[in-house]
Amino acid sequence: MFWAIITKTIIVHTLTYFIIGLIAFKVFNYTALLADPTHNMRQATHPLVRAGALFQPVRGFLFGIVFYLLRDILFLQTNGWLIMWIMLIIVGIFSTFAAAPGSIEGFIYTKSAFGKSSFGLLEILSQSLLLSFITYYWVNHPEYVWLTWLLSIIFVMTLILPALGLLASRANRRLG
Repeated sequence: MFWAIITKTIIVHTLTYFIIGLIAFKVFNYTALLADPTHNMRQATHPLVRAGALFQPVRGFLFGIVFYLLRDILFLQTNGWLIMWIMLIIVGIFSTFAAAPGSIEGFIYTKSAFGKSSFGLLEILSQSLLLSFITYYWVNHPEYVWLTWLLSIIFVMTLILPALGLLASRANRRLG
């Protein structure tokens, strides 16, 4: 059960991070937002930003450990996905120890107006909702082999595409 929860969480987190992030990047014009020096963030063209999806399996692994430890509460109740989502919102978003945008600490310790500093709140609420619901559903329905195949294939593609993009830009820099 440990590796099933861990693996499924890694895959679902990476996919939801990538898909919701891609949508938010276009809808909220993140290129312009990241270029704003008041946000103190790397540009959209920075290699670490472009490689963001490649780091998400690590976060998925960490989420998976917590989900496994709370498996009886999260996966054995009909509303376990909702409990998971509320937990992620309260602990991971609003009450994070960092002065992150949209968090209580961010409100206290940053100078940015709440609206400006929390531009990604809709994105992370959506992503955490999908992470919670899909992980809950997939863990509770291991008989859906088609779902395992589908999500696994998309997961591999999600990791290959940014890796190829980074390699191509590196090759272009060497040639140019």
